[in-house]
Amino acid sequence: MSSRHHIDDFMRGRIIGKIEEGRKITDVAREFDITHSVVSWLWKSFKTTGICSRRHGGGRVRSTTPAEDRYIVLSAKRNRRTTAQ
Repeated sequence: MSSRHHIDDFMRGRIIGKIEEGRKITDVAREFDITHSVVSWLWKSFKTTGICSRRHGGGRVRSTTPAEDRYIVLSAKRNRRTTAQ
């Protein structure tokens, strides 16, 4: 098996196309060198949503603005010893 990596949208489309042609999930997985569970999950997700692109995850919401970040860096550079106490 290949190392862990994201499958790009083009490859996802090819996988879905092969399954729609009538190929077995295990055969498609073997051809693309990925586990059958990933192909099965992709097919199940495609059947329910109708799209096969990646969902971009929601990370933690930022609590500071870019301007505040710049101010924090600036004040840390001005007062280098304040955090070293």
